[in-house]
Amino acid sequence: MKKTSNGWNYLKDTARLNVKTKVYALATVFTALYTVLRLVQTIPMVGVAGARFSLSDVIAPLYGAILGPYVGGLSVVLGTFLAVGFGKPVVFLGLDFLPALANTVSIGLLVRHKWVSVLTLNLLLLFIFLLSPYTSFFVEVQILGNKLLFPFAWLHILAFLVLLSPVGRNAVRWVESLAPLKLSAGLAVLAFVGTMMQHLVGNILYEVVFGQPIGGWNAANFKAVWATVFFLYPWERLVLIVLAVVIGVPLVRTLEKSHLAIEGTVV
Repeated sequence: MKKTSNGWNYLKDTARLNVKTKVYALATVFTALYTVLRLVQTIPMVGVAGARFSLSDVIAPLYGAILGPYVGGLSVVLGTFLAVGFGKPVVFLGLDFLPALANTVSIGLLVRHKWVSVLTLNLLLLFIFLLSPYTSFFVEVQILGNKLLFPFAWLHILAFLVLLSPVGRNAVRWVESLAPLKLSAGLAVLAFVGTMMQHLVGNILYEVVFGQPIGGWNAANFKAVWATVFFLYPWERLVLIVLAVVIGVPLVRTLEKSHLAIEGTVV
């Protein structure tokens, strides 16, 4: 450990670490971090008694950007099961890792410029959710005494269009620039795309687990849930995006300076 002229300590030898050592070190640290944050509960899940979302949802897209699709995805899966071992309740029949895994792997593929793969997956998830008999295609909203119909998945569709646009293609390049404003904008776009894909997988899983024949719910049960979720999920996703940017900007810049980057990621 050496000391620089400005008083900050850093490990210069990290620049000489081989790839396997970096992967093992980062995977271990980030798996442990994910486990801890998975145990920190946040807002309740609508329609599931006692179940809550976890703070780990904030960092799922960052794992893809920093660790890539494979190491990041593995950290999410291991962290999820370790959290269960420490007492985190299982909600989706042991498949609780899938929503965050979709987020992490998708962003990890994007930073490796696998744009078509992510676009295809996003479109597939969107179609599966919208074609489900348990999905409310439209939600009734009261505005100035008038009843209007709004598409439930409007924000998911917007995220897909952002991914499809030049903004979606340029987001990784903005993050790689490390310029503060571009880095923030790039992470915001990646987090937006990733968290909405995570929400799609979560919604599909929710319908599979609680719908017939496993859970016994019918279309009317889900209609009541989606009518409530419609007003909540945009704000919930906005908070996740903002926190991902707030945490991600200094984290990406720090990892870049530490020479702990994994090949094929944004740092």
